[in-house]
Amino acid sequence: MDNLKYKGYIGTVESSAADDCLFGKLMGMALDSITYEGQSIAELKADFENAIDSYLEGCVVLGIKARKVPGSVF
Repeated sequence: MDNLKYKGYIGTVESSAADDCLFGKLMGMALDSITYEGQSIAELKADFENAIDSYLEGCVVLGIKARKVPGSVF
């Protein structure tokens, strides 16, 4: 699995042998840093989706437009 995709956003999948975990960050979001982690692919994917949902909900609460990743389809 190279990338995760959800609601038009794409995230990386990386591993840390030192921490024995998986982690990643949302691609194409230079102004917002959205990261996620997990002990398994299922946990990583769930945290990735929760991070995006939280970001989108926060944008609604703050009354701002969510940033879109260049080239993505929403």
